[in-house]
Amino acid sequence: MANLSLKHIYKVYPNGTKAVNDFNMEIADREFIVFVGPSGCGKSTMLRMIAGLEDISAGELSIGDTVVNDVEPKDRDIAMVFQNYALYPHMTVYENIAFGLRVRKLPKEEIHSRVVHAAEILGIKDYLDKKPKEMSGGQRQRVSLGRAIVRDPKVMLLDEPLSNLDAKLRTQMRAEILKLHTQLKTTFIYVTHDQVEAMTMGTRIVVMKGGFVQQIDTPRNLYRYPANKFVAGFIGTPQMNFFDATLTQAGDKAELSFAGGEAVLQLPMEYLRKVRPRYLCGGAVCAGIRAEDISLAPNVVAASPYKVKMQISHVEDLGDESLVYGTVGEARIIVKTTLSHEYRAGDVCEAAFNVKKMHFFDAETEETIAPRLPEVNELACSAHEGKLTLAGAEIALPPALQGAEGEGTLLLPTDAVGFGGDIPAVATDCEQVGEKYLIGLELGGARLFAVSARRIEAGAVKLAIDFKRVTLTVGEFRAEPLPDSIRLAGTFVKKKERRNASGEPSRKKMINFYLDLAGASFPAPENITRKLLSTLSPRAVFSAQFLFEFTPYALTFGEAGIAGEVLSVVDYGAEQFALVRVGEETVPVLCERPISGMVCLVPVLEQAGVCEAKSGIKLL
Repeated sequence: MANLSLKHIYKVYPNGTKAVNDFNMEIADREFIVFVGPSGCGKSTMLRMIAGLEDISAGELSIGDTVVNDVEPKDRDIAMVFQNYALYPHMTVYENIAFGLRVRKLPKEEIHSRVVHAAEILGIKDYLDKKPKEMSGGQRQRVSLGRAIVRDPKVMLLDEPLSNLDAKLRTQMRAEILKLHTQLKTTFIYVTHDQVEAMTMGTRIVVMKGGFVQQIDTPRNLYRYPANKFVAGFIGTPQMNFFDATLTQAGDKAELSFAGGEAVLQLPMEYLRKVRPRYLCGGAVCAGIRAEDISLAPNVVAASPYKVKMQISHVEDLGDESLVYGTVGEARIIVKTTLSHEYRAGDVCEAAFNVKKMHFFDAETEETIAPRLPEVNELACSAHEGKLTLAGAEIALPPALQGAEGEGTLLLPTDAVGFGGDIPAVATDCEQVGEKYLIGLELGGARLFAVSARRIEAGAVKLAIDFKRVTLTVGEFRAEPLPDSIRLAGTFVKKKERRNASGEPSRKKMINFYLDLAGASFPAPENITRKLLSTLSPRAVFSAQFLFEFTPYALTFGEAGIAGEVLSVVDYGAEQFALVRVGEETVPVLCERPISGMVCLVPVLEQAGVCEAKSGIKLL
């Protein structure tokens, strides 16, 4: 098996530059993964860390069941193909392909068998006696591939192998590499800055920018459901059209008004049902639509209710299709068309928009405002005498929220809506998104979503709401969600003691490791000790400040531990949590009964996440 696991991978250079930030991914056996992004985004650095040619600053890289952070490149069972072929000019093709096998001192018969087999796969068997200078660029790239595949590696790494080839040859070599992936039945990881290569080759694509992963998905999903404006603009040729606009809901429609002009489109709210209401009140958004989703065809324009006037600036004739450039208000628009009509600069024509395929992004963050899996429902509500009313549906509030009185807003996370409770609702539709299901619901006339691990059939259902995760704002009353993670500052220390790590007495002094958290000391678990000692230098690890992250369920009450004072107990019905002040922090802790006064908290350290405070790097 050649599955890879990459957990919290960072690359930080001595000057503090972060080339790769918190990279997380699971790669299945035999996948074809493509890292794509502009120059300097960290894609090649990530590939070199997998190969072992770059040290990993933090994080854990596994190939199969083996953690390979400290494993030499030659022992990782990977092969790498570089951009510049890296062939020995004085050797024949046969000798170039066989070189690595001879270094490993394999028997001559096996070397010959592997070289001939690789040459047959790549179609270069007739060139084995030639020198690289006698071959074309495409043939040299085949030799480079041959030298990699004779090793029969678990993972094949390719760093922009086609960038030196002309366009026609790149197309041919893409097909050859895909055929090779099918024949070898191993895992391929391919780096490119060319989005066409990424879209045509990858089973999944990792889009990167500035060292951060922007989105990981299939080519089809990246094209149809970009997570942000950068991905939307990077994927697709020509680039997606973007324009500043405002969205204003009016009944069952929303007006999309182009900035700097009179152009307005009336959009059905059905196409905007995943957009949160706060974006539908005339606020600024960034709208996007691809060139192929705008039509200038007279019959399409005549039949479409979604059209605007466009002034043409110029046309690029590409033979079987044309790119028509124009403006709508302040927006520059590109239309891809197959019409043979002669468009002229200055002409004004009507353009029909396929509004079902429009994309909308936050004007500031540039994140999509209509995600494929919405994270939160925003619902108008009212509260009175311990009851919450949503569009006519009454729901009993838990004691923690019963101070609310009046009109307001409920922010309800989609994964905080469960099934099997006592709130009657109707499931209207079910959409599978990856391994999850997005369930459309009607609750007393209000539309909302739930995210479920299982399919829910259309029809009557009973809902349960996790109220500790909601945000309820009613008049002066505001209830924030219970924090799902708590961070406590601490240090990693070592002590020489006449006892071992288990606390048993010892005749000679032994070195034991501890975590000092908020004034209390705890034996450091093996997983944290191993991670800190293997990641940081001996000098740095004992002088650094760390943040240890826990859930409210990973803290318990004990006779000794972190001292704190109970401020209050919040009751969510099924669960109660004590709010405990620890220094400047207020920490929620699950409690089975009301509790008060001074207490001691004991963290479940084996479940803790660890972050270096100064750099913000997640270590565990």
